Amino acid sequence: MTTSEGQVPDQTKEHIERLKKNMDKVEALSKRLVEVMAAKTPHTPALDGPNQELFAKAATAYWTDAWQNPAKLLEQQLEYWGKSVLNFAEAQQAMTSGAAEPDDTPKRDKRFSNPMWDTNPYFRLIRQQYQTNAQAIAQAVDSVEDLDDKDTRRLRYFSQQIIDMMSPTNFLATNPDALEKAVETEGESLIKGLENLVSDLEANGGEMVVKLADDSAFEIGGNIATTPGEVVFRNEMMELIQYKPVTETVYQTPIVLFPPWINKFYILDLKAQNSLIKWVTEQGYTLFVVSWVNANSSHADIGMDDYIESGFLRAIEEAKSICNVKQVNAVGYCIAGTTLSLTLALLKQRGDKSVKSATFFTTLTDFGEQGEFTPFLQDDFVDGIEEQVSKDGVLRAWIIGRTMSFLRSKDLIYTPAIRSYMMGEAPPAFDLLFWNGDGANLPGRMTMQYLRGLCQRNEFAGDGFELLGHKLHIKDVDVPLMAITCETDHIAAWKDCYRGVQQMGSRSKTFVVSESGHIAGIVNPPNKKKYGHYTNPELKADAATWLKEADFHEGSWWPLWEAWLKKRSGKQVEAREPGDSSHPSLGPAPGTYVKVKATG
Repeated sequence: MTTSEGQVPDQTKEHIERLKKNMDKVEALSKRLVEVMAAKTPHTPALDGPNQELFAKAATAYWTDAWQNPAKLLEQQLEYWGKSVLNFAEAQQAMTSGAAEPDDTPKRDKRFSNPMWDTNPYFRLIRQQYQTNAQAIAQAVDSVEDLDDKDTRRLRYFSQQIIDMMSPTNFLATNPDALEKAVETEGESLIKGLENLVSDLEANGGEMVVKLADDSAFEIGGNIATTPGEVVFRNEMMELIQYKPVTETVYQTPIVLFPPWINKFYILDLKAQNSLIKWVTEQGYTLFVVSWVNANSSHADIGMDDYIESGFLRAIEEAKSICNVKQVNAVGYCIAGTTLSLTLALLKQRGDKSVKSATFFTTLTDFGEQGEFTPFLQDDFVDGIEEQVSKDGVLRAWIIGRTMSFLRSKDLIYTPAIRSYMMGEAPPAFDLLFWNGDGANLPGRMTMQYLRGLCQRNEFAGDGFELLGHKLHIKDVDVPLMAITCETDHIAAWKDCYRGVQQMGSRSKTFVVSESGHIAGIVNPPNKKKYGHYTNPELKADAATWLKEADFHEGSWWPLWEAWLKKRSGKQVEAREPGDSSHPSLGPAPGTYVKVKATG
């Protein structure tokens, strides 16, 4: 378009200039994309999907059933064809009339919240046909017989992953939100999205790991993990942090808290308002917290025995020495709770009474039921992990993070990817997601001991788990204990935790089910008045009966735990400043190990 004098309008010139700049950016970003993908470090293909034998067995079972019962297959196909034709007919009618008929289908899927999924014939047809296809796949999977329970659960899981991956919202041409923004921003949103994609690939060696939070918004020890304390001991496995007292007196028996080494400990100290670490010190306890080393290839030969001897037992001994006491109260979270139970069984066999009581947060000790991890705990995947750790020396953090994310792929993979790569949005400044992305590697030998001996063979709850010259058994855990589990926990299902506690040899057991999940159910401060909890002293019934007969209590379980702990913490003594003459400060909390990023 030109003016009467043949000149190009200024508005058009600006538009062309912006377009040229965007094209230059696309070219530069494309080069970076090619470079990072060319330099990508290959990994074992077995980590990307199940052995094809699973799908072959499912297909054989499906077609065998279809051959023996053709009416069943025909009924399913006719239903699918009928819905597909109806979807097309409705779209044709809407295009002819210029308006779509109101859709009375309940809207429960947040992915299709844009009004265009209902009002635009094109997007409405795509949505309806996707949902029809998804229903047909799920129906076909449910109809497969002659598979064992594990294969059935795996087939359902992986077929659902395919369904979620093929959602039209995951593709630019069929995502109205992304298209609208691209038009609105003259393509700038797509340029920013490509920049985000390339940056994520470069940050992870070519692996697709969506950045969930704005890293620049947080500083460990600056605006998160800020509870005052000192590192009072350090070895090759861990830093031991003793937190400063905030009361004039404290209970005589200190607490030693062991967080999981799959993640960083500061989930328990994100900010003052929800910090369990800060809250514990405010209740008048001397608190020690272990900060684990972030493993690299030099730690390949570190095993569960090293975590127990150089981690758990050493931390307990150092805390006893600093506080001049004979016993501590121990706390273990997730895998650290599992390892605490192994440690307690070992101490029992050694006749060592250093632990007065134990608290378990979301802890599995009986792996007879593998829950939502069933798809990943079979030999094809575990063999793949073993092959990979033999090359790397560690199980790399991105593999662990990806596995965890795929258990909630809509929320932790596809939705963030759409916002970042198609909408061009910056990740949010969200502390929990920042922590979630700050992963840790696992030592190779420890990884395989855990996966083979505990998860697959369930030795601790079975014939015994051999470690440090002992055969450790769940029944040897005999100290007074409290187990905190979470109602919607998809990592350590409360019913499976309950089964393990039932088998422990302790005479005094308290079992609690908190509302919410693996993190929110634990990081549940009383001042939020958010999630309640269930208690029931009768632990002989099955899990369903236990919950049915349990009492529900409003609010956090933290005060309940503190009241229980108080009875096992001795008299009041003068508040202890961190360390002593033999344990000078090695630096302020949160220490140095927690700041080390995961590397191959």
